[in-house]
Amino acid sequence: MRILSDDVKQHVGQTIHIEGWLHKKRLLGGLTFINVRDRHGITQVVVQDKLEVEKLRGLQIGTVLAVDGLVKEEPRAPSGAEIHDAKITVLVRVTEEPPIEIDKPISHKPENLDTLFDYRALGLRNLQEAKIFKIRSDLLRYIRDFLYGQDFVEINTPKLVAGAAEGGAEVFKLDYFGKEATLAQSPQLYKQMMVGVYERIFEIAPAFRAELSATTRHVSEVTMLDVEIGFIDGHDDVLKLLQDLVYKVLTRAYQEHADDLKSLNAPELVLKPEFPRYSMKQIHQMYQQATGKDTSKEIDLTPDEEKWICEYAKTNDGSEAVFATGLPASKMKFYHMKGDDDTARSADLLFRGIEISTVPQREHRLETLVEQMKVAGVDPNSPGFSAYVSAFKHGLPAHGGFGFGIDRLVEKTIGLGNVKEAILFPRDINRLAP
Repeated sequence: MRILSDDVKQHVGQTIHIEGWLHKKRLLGGLTFINVRDRHGITQVVVQDKLEVEKLRGLQIGTVLAVDGLVKEEPRAPSGAEIHDAKITVLVRVTEEPPIEIDKPISHKPENLDTLFDYRALGLRNLQEAKIFKIRSDLLRYIRDFLYGQDFVEINTPKLVAGAAEGGAEVFKLDYFGKEATLAQSPQLYKQMMVGVYERIFEIAPAFRAELSATTRHVSEVTMLDVEIGFIDGHDDVLKLLQDLVYKVLTRAYQEHADDLKSLNAPELVLKPEFPRYSMKQIHQMYQQATGKDTSKEIDLTPDEEKWICEYAKTNDGSEAVFATGLPASKMKFYHMKGDDDTARSADLLFRGIEISTVPQREHRLETLVEQMKVAGVDPNSPGFSAYVSAFKHGLPAHGGFGFGIDRLVEKTIGLGNVKEAILFPRDINRLAP
């Protein structure tokens, strides 16, 4: 029976069988030590017999091995125990030297990112690197746990669509059997339609943005959490739902991954159950007072303002997450609901200096929606929108929701410097492989 690395110490005094990858080998005082890696970590093996040592000759890191041997306690070993009297079986021989050293720290400096991404499948064999995507996996699990606990239904929507949900030009177009199709920017239309079925729905899936941006914040393929909730009393219901989700997901991550986050030099979490709220107009004024820079003519917050208000809220409100409310109506999408003044019933959730989510109430009144579509230059009768409008004709309740950037959440939770570092195989304007 195969024993995994984190269970080796439970078998002190017993002969066990392990399997994994050759992670490191070294000669020390006439003994050969090898580290064997499996999905749970590292097992140290002492190889003394000359015939067994000979089996390792010419083998490179990544060779797949089976080892049988006696477990002895050793506090200095990675798992607190090591294997002696080792008998080695080479399962998959690797003789080509790897292009990167996975048993040493891997640089995340900007000038090294291309190398990092080119050899991602090998680099993640580094135990420290692998932690990033284990944390990402659990963040997704925590999100699902929360939403299932709130009676949400998970859906899957098409990524080949006949129109641009956002109504803009930043879409990837392709030929679809003689027709023009686009890659979906979001499941916006579908998730609103499905409120008429399940009331509460969510999706975690890719979205595609043809933005000519080469920044630390943008990629061409993102993973989004999209949520929609029906029968709301008002915009505040949507804000509170997202607030509760983020608070519970992040506090759980910092509890269950405390050691991993510390080893990755993640910043300490500063968060309260209720996030502070500031209007964009307030933030412009506060930012100008603090820095002397006038941003009052900006429609949206500038990147510097997003960073500044998060630091301000962290220091003064005890929360690194903050809502920026009062989005100008001129910036709202056609499916947003206007407020009583010249703003939309919408807010941005900012976390550690970057926008993570936009959180609006939707316009559910058919006549108003159609009028807003026309003003935005969207034809309600076009193939990409006719089914959407039909759902409103046949009754949709007051509803709201949000799109939430998973990649940015992972980046900021761990404290990475570029959103692409939080994506397994990132896609940007220069990268289409691996």
